[in-house]
Amino acid sequence: MNNSQKILKMISGFIEAGLITSKDLRKELLTSLKFKKEDLASKLDLVTKEEFAVLKKIVDKQQKEILDLKKMRKKTKKAKRL
Repeated sequence: MNNSQKILKMISGFIEAGLITSKDLRKELLTSLKFKKEDLASKLDLVTKEEFAVLKKIVDKQQKEILDLKKMRKKTKKAKRL
């Protein structure tokens, strides 16, 4: 069942239950969509901007260390050749 059919089924369920005023229907629809949005966001396992910034700093630091180690390795290989 696609999303549009689910929404139509939900709306028809509201109407059958007696929620025929537009304000009530709008409120129920927004609440339902809010929970769907929160459920999707939790499934995506999103991070905050602060967490992302911290992780980016860690990755940058590690990348610098890797480059430094590669440079040192090249120097030691040259020294062994001589």
